[in-house]
Amino acid sequence: MVRAFVAVDLPRELHDKIADVQSRFNDFKFKFVDPGIVHITMKFLGDVPDGEVADISNALDHIDCGSFEAHVRGVGVFPKPKFAKVIWLGCDGGFDKLSDSVNNSLASFVFEPNLHNFSAHATLARVKYLPKKKKTEFLELLDELKDVELGKMQVDSIKLKKSTLTPQGPVYETLHKVSLK
Repeated sequence: MVRAFVAVDLPRELHDKIADVQSRFNDFKFKFVDPGIVHITMKFLGDVPDGEVADISNALDHIDCGSFEAHVRGVGVFPKPKFAKVIWLGCDGGFDKLSDSVNNSLASFVFEPNLHNFSAHATLARVKYLPKKKKTEFLELLDELKDVELGKMQVDSIKLKKSTLTPQGPVYETLHKVSLK
């Protein structure tokens, strides 16, 4: 079995900016995502039999979505600020169309159900614990970063990725890349 997902990688030019935003949260003991692997998950597939990877790759080759320009800006949280579990960067662009196309191309496969509607974002950190005495400081920082600008990017490919969970964090391997024309 392969733990897999479909993603858009953020370009290297944004990695330092991502690290800068993450550094603003250094006073909190959050679990940060390595800036080099921050991405936008288009679809989480879950555990996929090894034998299905080639079929999934082939299906993804039939995505009907052209490349587009996207804008990475704004910091937010899931599910809500006072009970944050995930800190994310917002992403604007043609991600809804791309998501629909990914879902359509993979419609004949059965994956773990997605519990949430698609929302284009890139996870920066996971919040395990936020002490009450730090909550006001955290909410003020979120408000300060809600419109932070990281930049534009060209979304010209998606990748089928394998995720291996380790104590040091996830390790991602690209299994298949699809160019968006």
